[in-house]
Amino acid sequence: MPAPPINVITQFVSFSGMDGAGKSTQIEALRMQLEQDGLRVLLIRFWDDVALLTKFRESAGHALFKGDKGVGTPSAPVNRRDKNVKSSLMTVVRLFLYGIDAFSTRAAVKQARHLKADLVIFDRYIYDELANLPLGNKAIRSCVWLIMKVVPRPHISFLLDADPVNARERKPEYPLEFLYANRRSYQALAELIGGITIIDAMPILDVERSILSCARERLQFRDSRQRIDDGR
Repeated sequence: MPAPPINVITQFVSFSGMDGAGKSTQIEALRMQLEQDGLRVLLIRFWDDVALLTKFRESAGHALFKGDKGVGTPSAPVNRRDKNVKSSLMTVVRLFLYGIDAFSTRAAVKQARHLKADLVIFDRYIYDELANLPLGNKAIRSCVWLIMKVVPRPHISFLLDADPVNARERKPEYPLEFLYANRRSYQALAELIGGITIIDAMPILDVERSILSCARERLQFRDSRQRIDDGR
């Protein structure tokens, strides 16, 4: 079974989803609202603060697969070749990297518990890596379960669904067919490990309201003055 939910005063929330799903927008909206409620909110960016060997991974992917670097925009699209490259060898490499990232995630959660924040928001989580694996393979699913034994579960794990066409218009980095496959992989991962709150593809303000409503319903903090479920 996966590691039990984090049972400490500090609450943890993660945001996952394909590129262009609107994670940054929704993270900032939730962060601003909770800070207005008087809560201390800490943001941890998975790729910058948790994942290991990131510079090596970026440079190696560019050197090996000749993909573009950086983040695409509608006015300047790019053609990245990293997580959309599929092969048996890449799967083995990913399993190794995700394994060490799992222990780094565990350490990051442990450290964050001592920072006196009411809420820690993870911009992406280990789920965004596991969704890159061929989850139809039984052996890979077993590896996912082993990784999940290491990684603590956030109190809420949001998965932002998105229409691949709209997502690519917002963030044109990967081919459309990959985004469709990536969406299916996220859905398969959510079914496999459970405990993930899927937010359907909706207008931005509807998504914001859905996330805030879920947070107010399920998160509790140090004292009654700092509870967000009282709607203040």
